[in-house]
Amino acid sequence: MTKAPAPCCVPSKHRAEVLVQSRSLSEERQRIFTGSTEEMVLLDGSVFLMGTDYREGFPADGEGPVRRVTIDSFYMDVYPVRNREFARFADAEKYVTEAERFGWSFVFEGDLPDRGESLGAQDIVHGAEWWKRVRGADWRHPEGPGSDIHTRPDHPVVQVSWNDAAAYAAWAGKRLPTEAEWEYAARGGLDQKLYPWGNDLTPEGKHLCNIWQGNFPLENTAEDGFASAAPVDAFPPNGFGLYSVTGNTWEWCADWFDARFHQFATLDNPVGPPSGVARVLKGGSYLCHRSYCNRYRVAARSSNTPDSATTNMSFRCVRDVLPRE
Repeated sequence: MTKAPAPCCVPSKHRAEVLVQSRSLSEERQRIFTGSTEEMVLLDGSVFLMGTDYREGFPADGEGPVRRVTIDSFYMDVYPVRNREFARFADAEKYVTEAERFGWSFVFEGDLPDRGESLGAQDIVHGAEWWKRVRGADWRHPEGPGSDIHTRPDHPVVQVSWNDAAAYAAWAGKRLPTEAEWEYAARGGLDQKLYPWGNDLTPEGKHLCNIWQGNFPLENTAEDGFASAAPVDAFPPNGFGLYSVTGNTWEWCADWFDARFHQFATLDNPVGPPSGVARVLKGGSYLCHRSYCNRYRVAARSSNTPDSATTNMSFRCVRDVLPRE
């Protein structure tokens, strides 16, 4: 007689439903073939180890478990979308971002000339007082009135929501990457390393990304050369030739955020849950510091609502590969 499996090993009805649902979502996922592949890298389909069981990670974010994920071939932008590229889109489509429509957006206090002391209490994010609600802040004026992007054509566009990023991607004949695609690409061919270059944050004392140094949020010593967002090519690319995948600015992914969905979902081109309240962000930013937000690791993840915009969130696009390619 065959012994019955232990109860903990019997798939629950919920797990089975999630698996069926996720397989359907993966098979029906959006595929885009029309965009130019200029300044994109072709990444061949592969199997990789996604996620982490890193003891200093954030289990509540759903970073683990480590799982073997299959990804089809795709093209990915070498750089995050830059100000000059987003400007072409906005001008061509007369596009108005959500921050522009709202009339305000979030700015890190250290990026403001007066660190925000002149702003009223209603403009402070309680619990994260370093974020200020600044009237007139948008992608053309990232820190509000008086700031502009004219000297920053090669900086990643910021103050763009997920909805804005998706609109740009559609205009460009591309799409936003799934979280799995993003993580596979960011790893640069390295297996289960903390960063795209290995496990040492500063090998031989060399800074390879733009994150916070010093006492967050009071003092940024800018030992990496930048106190705020940097040009997209300020640091070397990863093993796949992709720039700025760690630090500098968070990058929007296509997936809805959930801390547990992936634990039961398909491992074949996963696309995340069918709905949610926030979208996945990957990569960390210039505001990340080990004492507060050690999420500049490749497997780390965060999220925000699709209409949110800040001075440290951007995106890059992907495009699918035609069968004949």
